[in-house]
Amino acid sequence: MIDKQLFQLPKIKSLFKMLAGLTILQAFMILLQASFLTKALVISWKQLALHNILWPTVGFLAAFLSRHFINWLKDIMLDRFATQTTEDLRNQVLHKIYQSGSQIVAHTGSGNLVTETLDGMDQVNNYLNLILSKFMNMMIIPWIILVFVFWQNRTSGIILILVFPVIILFMIILGYAAQDKSEDQYAQYVVLSNHFLDALRGLTTLKMLGLSKEYAHNVQTVSENYRKKTMSTLTIAILSTFALDWFTTLSIALLAVFLGLALIKGTIPLTPALVTLILAPEYFLPLRNFANDYHATLDGKNAFTAAMDLLNQPTVKNQQRLAPFTWQQDSRLQLKQLAFQYESDQANLQDLNLKISGYQKIAIIGQSGAGKTTLLDLLSGFLVPKSGKIQLNNHQLPHLAQTNWQKQIAYLPQKPYLFSKTIANNIRFYQPNATDDQVKMAVQQAGLTEFINHLPTGLETKVGEGGRGISGGQAQRIMLARAFLAQERRVLLLDEPTAHLDIETEYNLKQTMLPLFENHLVIFATHRLHWLNQMDYVVVLDRGKIVEQGSLKQLQQETSGPFYDLTFHMRGEQNVEA
Repeated sequence: MIDKQLFQLPKIKSLFKMLAGLTILQAFMILLQASFLTKALVISWKQLALHNILWPTVGFLAAFLSRHFINWLKDIMLDRFATQTTEDLRNQVLHKIYQSGSQIVAHTGSGNLVTETLDGMDQVNNYLNLILSKFMNMMIIPWIILVFVFWQNRTSGIILILVFPVIILFMIILGYAAQDKSEDQYAQYVVLSNHFLDALRGLTTLKMLGLSKEYAHNVQTVSENYRKKTMSTLTIAILSTFALDWFTTLSIALLAVFLGLALIKGTIPLTPALVTLILAPEYFLPLRNFANDYHATLDGKNAFTAAMDLLNQPTVKNQQRLAPFTWQQDSRLQLKQLAFQYESDQANLQDLNLKISGYQKIAIIGQSGAGKTTLLDLLSGFLVPKSGKIQLNNHQLPHLAQTNWQKQIAYLPQKPYLFSKTIANNIRFYQPNATDDQVKMAVQQAGLTEFINHLPTGLETKVGEGGRGISGGQAQRIMLARAFLAQERRVLLLDEPTAHLDIETEYNLKQTMLPLFENHLVIFATHRLHWLNQMDYVVVLDRGKIVEQGSLKQLQQETSGPFYDLTFHMRGEQNVEA
């Protein structure tokens, strides 16, 4: 229930000290409340004059209000701590994601990350609010009450001590069962999040391939599994709450029987018997509150553990092993026996050997899932290879997460991401300090001039988050304008940037892109074969391996082999001679 990593949180120790002090004070208020109430009831039972009950009543009210005022102070402290800690934790998680990029997405899953940073943090906030207060109450209040009860009547104290471990044991047994169920439920929730996010991302592709209904059935199956896990968890939670209430009620009834018999025999005075009976529910109350909130906090505990596990994952930070340089005609990059593996057993990239030099134009082709994007992520430094050697201009590097290497890269993905800013500021992505004239020149080179002139506010037009309000072709041209504006970045990585465009739009965009290729190293992952005519070198990937490579002319001379088979199957989409 208590994650040990809680004690690693900043300011947690001082918070525990303050909570402990307030809880001890609260426990004494409970004793005073019970004592004054007992005194008032005994005076009423003895039918003494009305003025005799006045001060015990005032004392009871003062103790009652003080108890709840202390509880309110604790809630305020915990709410502030939980809010601040959750916000700090969310920022750390986001910073971790930003630092690790594709590496952590590949390891954790995009749906899991979305769940963790949104719903997960809300659950962590609830967890911190509940668990710290309930845990402190359970660890302090019952024992102070027990000492007081022993002082009042030893037999009652023995009964309470004997019953308490039985309830604790029962809680542990049901707690483990509930924890297993809750972990299964949270894991299924993550699976559901991943499926839902994947469905949203690929909805267009699924509809185009006629698989949307089939995938909808898949999501429905996962949703049904999540429903079953949730109902199973709720069953355990309701059962344990009922059993705990039954045990505590039985224990109080048992104590009442012993006290009643002792009063009949005259072996115990009325005052200690009554104060003991009043304190018995208070003795069990922290335990009951802790158990009742146990199930409510399990999701929060799972979310907190997941967040801490994510933060504890090793991060390969951008390094400065590479001195500042500019990729030039005589620059060289060599990959030797490079391999990368995701969490699954199957390696995504294996034994990659590739030599890259100067202003080559290199095409990477292969079926979906062959590893094209993964290779680009390795070359951009977003992913770190598991093994192999990288040599850049005679420098041996463990990976390409090097700041000065990444400063040479301009990246054009399949789906360009535009921020909720003006078009001008989106174009300034690589060059924040670029002048208006430089931006206009980039706009002209990217073929955006006519589009911009038709906008009422021109370059100051604000686009929606993710490029809402902009067509796919115009979004790609804005990405091109970014690259034109950052001409000093001599390495262009393109991950099928025209894959989601129609042929006419792609052709027009292609005429704009070709001038950008000049004096640049271009690495172009594509499944559109007409791009191969603009490439100097072709790399064929299949199941994570380079199965063939060479110039287009060399590969076309082969009448069999991976390139021949691949282009034969792809020729229905595009013709190499287009």
